Amino acid sequence: MKRKKIWITLSLVIVMASGAFIYLQSRSTSEQDKTDPFIVAEIGTVVEKALAVGNIEPENEIEIKSKISGVVSKIFAEPGDYVRAGDPLIEVRPDPTPLELAEAKRNLERTQIEKNNLERELERLRVLRERNLVSQQEYDQMELRYHDVDVRLQINSERLGLLESGRVSIGNTVIESIIRSPIDGFILEKMVDIGEPVVPLTSYQAGTALMSIAGMDRLLFKGTVDEIDVGKLEEGMRAEIKIGAMPNVRVQGEVSRISLKATTRDNATVFPIEIIITDANGAVLRAGYSANADIIIERMDNAITIPERVVIMRDGKAFVEIPGTESSSRVEKEVELGLSDAITVAVTEGLNEGDKVLERPVRSLTVR
Repeated sequence: MKRKKIWITLSLVIVMASGAFIYLQSRSTSEQDKTDPFIVAEIGTVVEKALAVGNIEPENEIEIKSKISGVVSKIFAEPGDYVRAGDPLIEVRPDPTPLELAEAKRNLERTQIEKNNLERELERLRVLRERNLVSQQEYDQMELRYHDVDVRLQINSERLGLLESGRVSIGNTVIESIIRSPIDGFILEKMVDIGEPVVPLTSYQAGTALMSIAGMDRLLFKGTVDEIDVGKLEEGMRAEIKIGAMPNVRVQGEVSRISLKATTRDNATVFPIEIIITDANGAVLRAGYSANADIIIERMDNAITIPERVVIMRDGKAFVEIPGTESSSRVEKEVELGLSDAITVAVTEGLNEGDKVLERPVRSLTVR
């Protein structure tokens, strides 16, 4: 009987303790629910940026073309090779049509015959001139015709030599079918293979592009910026470039050119810009890398900052809500705002570091 009373007493104590615990927990939860969420004003940095989208490209990229027609017979350099000005790149073997070759040979033969005839005629007139049987003017005209045909003979001979061998010397100048690099740089792209025909570069046709070459010591970011931001940009502004293929690398640059004319891309009006890369931070950059550039328009350091979401705008003024004297009260306070990056805003007046700012109440949607 005594043991039974003890068990009953213990059961009552346990029930009462559980009830007290549940009550305290519910009261604590209720008090927590009455406390509104808040953020704390902090010292920070706010940066206003403009986003540019584009690619990494060399400042000067040159397309190599041939001035003679023919077929690619040799390739001396491949993409990625570094070449110096004057190094051979491609040899173009002349590949004239049978008609072109026959005409060149016949023209040379006809000019040679004409020269031989004029040479004999000039000798005859020279003898007659010594005897005063012809005038000096008549002799001079014949001599002029002889020199003219001699020049045409040389031209026809050089044309035939160029068609047959692809190489000819004119005085101290050597004209050959080997195309050489005009600058120091890297071969970026090869557009032809051995055996492919080549159309020459002339005043009326563009010609076949054989290779592209560029100096990689001076690279640019070439991209576009939205028309909303272009009015805030100036040449010389600093920029941070993010390379898509190297997410952990931050390349530094400086705005060098802002286009005066807009273009339309994906139904949006954008302005082309160029940014000179000033510091690659040790990264090996390649032509064609896709990249984004954050152009720094304005920066505020050591400013009081709060999230822009807690700001209430009304009648052109800015307000925030701070805790009142009572635990459940909210007091509205006017503040002066500074620079904003659309997420964080600087507060120039009205708040101090460490001040609590209440989050705006969450509105619930009622579905009927």
